[in-house]
Amino acid sequence: MWQTLRFTLGVLGHITAPVASLEETTPLSSMDRWICSRLYSTVLQCEQAFEAYELHTVTSALYSFWVHSLCDVYMEHVKHVLAQDEGAMVQPNTEGSDSMRHVATSVLYHCVSVSLALLSPFMPFITEELWQRLQPFRHGAASQTSLSLQPYPCSSQLAHWHFPEVESAFLLIQEVIRTARSLRAQCGMTKDKPAMWAVCTPSQAQVLLHFGSAVWTLSRTSCLHIYCPQGSDDLHSTPPPEGSLIGVVEHSCQLHLDVQSGVNVAKQILQLSQRRDKLVPKLKEILCKVQSPNFLTKVPAHVRQKMDHKMSALQQEVKTIEDQLKMLQENQTTSLKPTGITL
Repeated sequence: MWQTLRFTLGVLGHITAPVASLEETTPLSSMDRWICSRLYSTVLQCEQAFEAYELHTVTSALYSFWVHSLCDVYMEHVKHVLAQDEGAMVQPNTEGSDSMRHVATSVLYHCVSVSLALLSPFMPFITEELWQRLQPFRHGAASQTSLSLQPYPCSSQLAHWHFPEVESAFLLIQEVIRTARSLRAQCGMTKDKPAMWAVCTPSQAQVLLHFGSAVWTLSRTSCLHIYCPQGSDDLHSTPPPEGSLIGVVEHSCQLHLDVQSGVNVAKQILQLSQRRDKLVPKLKEILCKVQSPNFLTKVPAHVRQKMDHKMSALQQEVKTIEDQLKMLQENQTTSLKPTGITL
C-alpha cells in the first residue's frame, strides 16, 4: 500500500491542476475501462458480503483488487502510458496522447482513493494516513477532514464504470500474458522482448487488437503477430515460423515463439519434460474419477462439466508439449550430425 501511494503521488506531482472527477462522458481507454469496471465489481461484492455478514469475502475481494488488478496489471500498464510523456519509445498505434495520460492519471487517483475508503473499516489508521496525502490533489475542497467522515463507496454511484464485456474479454488477455511470460522463461529470454505469434479465432483476434498495448507491455514482447487460419483479410495474417515453441492459451488460441535464435535447446527439453511429468499424473487422476462407475450418478452436473473442461485442457497441453519435445529432439539430432567435410 505504501509503494502504491508513493507511485501515485509521484504521478500526481507532475500535474498542475486538481484531479478532475470521472464522468460518464470521460473518454476511457480499454485498460481504463477494465480497471474501473473491476473497481465497480469489487464495490458491489463488498456491499453484498457486508449484507450477508461475510467479512472474509470483503477482505478477500479488496486484497484481490488491490494486489492482482490495480498493482500487478493496471499500474504496470500505466507506467508505459505515462512514460511516453518523457520521450519513451512508443509502440505503433499506442494510445499516447496528452488527454489519455491525463485520464489515466485521474483513473489511478480515483481507484486508489476509493480503495482506501473500502479498506478503512479494517485498516483505519494506515488508510487515514494515506488518504490525507491524496487530498491536496482532490478537485474541490471538501468540508470533511477525515476519511472516517466520508460516505462508504456505493455501487449505485459507480454504475457508469461497469463494463462487463470488457472484464470478460480481459480474461483472455491475462491468459495470453501468462503464456507469453512462460514461453520467455522456458527460452531464457527473461530480459529480452521477442516477437510472438498468436494463432486464434477472428473474435479472439479482435480482443487482442483491442488490448494490444497491454499485451505488449505486460508480456514484454516487441510485437504480437496475429494469425487467423479462418480469418478475414482485414486481420493480420502472418503465419508463425515452422519449428516455433508453442504455448497453449486455450483450445482455440496458441502462442508461438521462434526458437531458431540461439536458445538453449537442451534446457528447453528438460523444462518441457519436467512440465509433462507434472501434468500426466494430474490427467490420470482426473481420468480415474471420470471413468468411475458412480461419476455420472453422484457428481453434480456443474462439477462434471468443470472436470471435463479441465481434462480437455490438460490433454491439449500434454499433446502440445509432446509435439514440441519431438520437434526439439529432431532439431537437436540434426544439429549433432557430422558435417561431412573432407580434411
